[in-house]
Amino acid sequence: MVEGRKKSRSMKRKTVITPGGRKIVHYTKGKPGKAQCGQCGRPLAGMPRVRETEMKQIPRSSRRPERPFGGNLCSICSRKEIIRRVRTKLN
Repeated sequence: MVEGRKKSRSMKRKTVITPGGRKIVHYTKGKPGKAQCGQCGRPLAGMPRVRETEMKQIPRSSRRPERPFGGNLCSICSRKEIIRRVRTKLN
């Protein structure tokens, strides 16, 4: 009998034929949704769609864009935020 947590349809199922010729089912979690901008909700560019455990194995420079607010705000919102901060700093 299959484990209870594997019965839900949130787990993806893949039929695999083993070297011994048996057919078995591998269960995996699906891909997470795209990362979203914290202000406007647009999908973030340059962010991989992987789970946290897989994200640890990716090089740090590939996890998010190497710019201010990278991984939190989209390019349009980050541009606006930088301009806003510079303007308030000058006054």
